[in-house]
Amino acid sequence: MVKKRQTGGEGAPEIPEVAFSAPAGRPAGVEVMTLTELRGRADACQLSTPHRPGFHHLLLLERGRLVHSVDFREHPLAPGDLLWSRPGQVQHFGDLADAEGRLVLFESGFLDPATAAAARIEDWYGPPVRHPEGAAARRLEEAMHQLHREFGALGGLPLPVHLDVLRHLLAVLVLRAAHAGGAADDGAADCAASATFLRFRDAVERDFARSRRVADYARALGYAPRTLSRATEAQAGVGAKEFIDRRVELEAKRLLAHGDRSAARIAGRLGFADATNFSKFFQRRTGRTPIAFRSAVRSGAQRVGGVPLRPAQGLPGGSSRP
Repeated sequence: MVKKRQTGGEGAPEIPEVAFSAPAGRPAGVEVMTLTELRGRADACQLSTPHRPGFHHLLLLERGRLVHSVDFREHPLAPGDLLWSRPGQVQHFGDLADAEGRLVLFESGFLDPATAAAARIEDWYGPPVRHPEGAAARRLEEAMHQLHREFGALGGLPLPVHLDVLRHLLAVLVLRAAHAGGAADDGAADCAASATFLRFRDAVERDFARSRRVADYARALGYAPRTLSRATEAQAGVGAKEFIDRRVELEAKRLLAHGDRSAARIAGRLGFADATNFSKFFQRRTGRTPIAFRSAVRSGAQRVGGVPLRPAQGLPGGSSRP
């Protein structure tokens, strides 16, 4: 299914990067399995330990309950819920013992560019969990089952044709997943998303390590700071300053979890004047020092001093079920 590699320096073990590796005799770029098959092929301890895949996960839960962590935020899943995690996001599975469903793993390049753009597969700000209902839920389930059946039908078609069929069926699935509807879905918001917010969002992704000031983004984009805050509040549910700080917080968590850089080096990477300012920012945002956070994540612990890891909330990084 996957192969792991460690990167970085000495000290505590880093969160492993997981590269896609096709099973023997299977086409490259995509894999479909049930959670029962996943349990039979992967060690439960490895699945429950934070890791950083270089490929997409699409998980449709059919029975039971599951808590899945994406970028250090916990997402409870109920039957019918769809989880979509993107390459590079830090994640780990909760207890899979009583959960059943289907899981699709795929590399971004497996889909054609038009489908990838239409489904916005590289939208790191998209909600990891969606709650489709009614006809949307039924069609999503049908698309998932059809893809799974075709994946298991290797030998019925010439390999190039089989690959094309898988690519088309995956395209149907991701397009339905991108517009799945439900309480956590922001499809309606996407249709009405203002150009102001989208420009601001892209600018934050590009420049968050250089500036955390709303005024700097407003000046660069040609808007008043209040305009950016109103647009961000309407589309993301938080103000512009909070949106920037959440992105910086997420990157800090990734750097702390994924490498052995000192607080001073991370501070410089994220544009802080020194390690003290970075540590104050991080502790104010998370309630923990950078070192305490790194230790907790690498130990696989879900609680530190009786305090649970913060649940999913807002953007970037996720949504919570009401």
